[in-house]
Amino acid sequence: MRIIVTLLAAAAAATLAAGAHAADAKAGRALAKSSGCLACHAEDKKLVGPSYREIAARYRKDKAAEANLVQKVKAGGKGVWGDIPMPPNAHVKDADIRTLVQWILSIR
Repeated sequence: MRIIVTLLAAAAAATLAAGAHAADAKAGRALAKSSGCLACHAEDKKLVGPSYREIAARYRKDKAAEANLVQKVKAGGKGVWGDIPMPPNAHVKDADIRTLVQWILSIR
């Protein structure tokens, strides 16, 4: 009986975690759309800038990536992905940028 209860609890936790991840992805996509990010980026292909999947792959093992990318999105930058600069996004709230970056880094 304990085994069944443990298995059910583990299944419920996994379902909740998957639901939370789906909600995070939905929030990330919505923020990318409302913030204008999709004018230059796509989830799975290069547009003007790199795809979100490429960004996630490049920074996957970098423990400082989240903080660095939040700053880069806020201030803009040039040179990491080529000569086309990314404009600053000072109009986007810091919390929203953090949510966007967390979503991007979660893409596989």
